[in-house]
Amino acid sequence: MEAILSLIVLILSVIAHEVAHGYAANTLGDPTARLAGRLTLNPLPHIDLMGSIVLPALLIFTHSPILFGWAKPVPYNPYNLKARRWGEALVALAGSATNILLAVIFGLIVRYATTIGLDQTAISFAATIAFINLFLGLFNLIPFPPLDGFTALRAALPWHLSSGLSRFEHKVRNAGVLSLLLFLIVFSYVFAGPFFNLVLWLFGLLAGASI
Repeated sequence: MEAILSLIVLILSVIAHEVAHGYAANTLGDPTARLAGRLTLNPLPHIDLMGSIVLPALLIFTHSPILFGWAKPVPYNPYNLKARRWGEALVALAGSATNILLAVIFGLIVRYATTIGLDQTAISFAATIAFINLFLGLFNLIPFPPLDGFTALRAALPWHLSSGLSRFEHKVRNAGVLSLLLFLIVFSYVFAGPFFNLVLWLFGLLAGASI
């Protein structure tokens, strides 16, 4: 039951992440996501079978140190954005910012749970939401394509530096899902432990408790 709950929370969290990209783009002048009907929390337009269900379920049910998934990317046209370079960076960061905001809100709910009279089931649910969103938000800030941290870095750098990153991103995307799997394998064996401990530490600061 706990694994199924974690899967549902992860799916909804990646959807909130993508919707935030769309709202940010719309606010900055690009209506592409809105016109495509993607500014909705209804899961159906967003769910990607592999990224939203199969991979997250595999990671959760195998007790992987990584919690990762994705929804169908929200479309946007960077040429429509106001202040295109910084606009693209803001759109990229909006998803992680939303996940981190959710983590802060639900982490504080856990911290003050006894004050507001929550029972243990509600506390556990809030803790799951906080932890998954914190993990997802920070993970997406890693500067490796196609993660948002890389997009924000590329967009924010001067052209003579960002052009090299664009070529690297193009090569990674041409490799398709193979590049993502290779990244996840390397991350799992080299960086997952320290990253997981960082998320646990930040969760403890927010919630005043361990998970």
